[in-house]
Amino acid sequence: MIVHAFFLALGQIGDRRFRKVLLLGVGLTLALLIATTAGFVWLIETLAGDTVWLPVLGDVTWVGDLLSVGSVLLMLVLSVFLMIPVASAITSMFLDEVAQAVEDRHYPMLPPAMQVSFGDALKDTVNFLGVLIAANLGALVVYLILTPVLPFAGPIIFYGMNGYLLGREYFTLAAMRRVGRDGARELRQRHSRTIWAAGVLMALPLSIPLLNLVIPILGAATFTHIYHMLGDRRA
Repeated sequence: MIVHAFFLALGQIGDRRFRKVLLLGVGLTLALLIATTAGFVWLIETLAGDTVWLPVLGDVTWVGDLLSVGSVLLMLVLSVFLMIPVASAITSMFLDEVAQAVEDRHYPMLPPAMQVSFGDALKDTVNFLGVLIAANLGALVVYLILTPVLPFAGPIIFYGMNGYLLGREYFTLAAMRRVGRDGARELRQRHSRTIWAAGVLMALPLSIPLLNLVIPILGAATFTHIYHMLGDRRA
């Protein structure tokens, strides 16, 4: 069922609404990272001032420039790690349109779905981004601790944890459009193993550059199919 749902989603990847959501997510992510970098550089320059007194050297004027360049390099390095979770979280604000595109094509007889307000979508996005970043930072610490003892623990932790988080997020998105948040939570608990396995499938391409930017869209589409397939089984 999971593989079938994934290939159905993959077959619709050229959909105009899929491309629109992808461009929105990537564009807003780049804008956010650039604005964050500019704000961080401005803060460093403000705190450093025009002149800094250093022992032996006395008053110097190049420390602010050095800190600015260093902060830009730091943000570039951090953006490599933050690009994917930030893009995933921002894209999730618009994934309702992906789910609707899937239902329009494959389940045209369904009644209109419940509308999720922009405020709720924004709140879910912020929560998901916070959990995703915190969990990955925590996993990094665990990985560094376990690496000397279990060299292969890293991939298991990364894919297992992100599979759980992605499955939880995307299934909830697909289900709550039809049965509400409480109904989605109940279904998620009932089919937790299936959802986790599908989430791991979504997490596998996360380490592949560029392809990982498409994962939120494929994930939303795949879990929309999974929700309806589970519904057929229940029926």
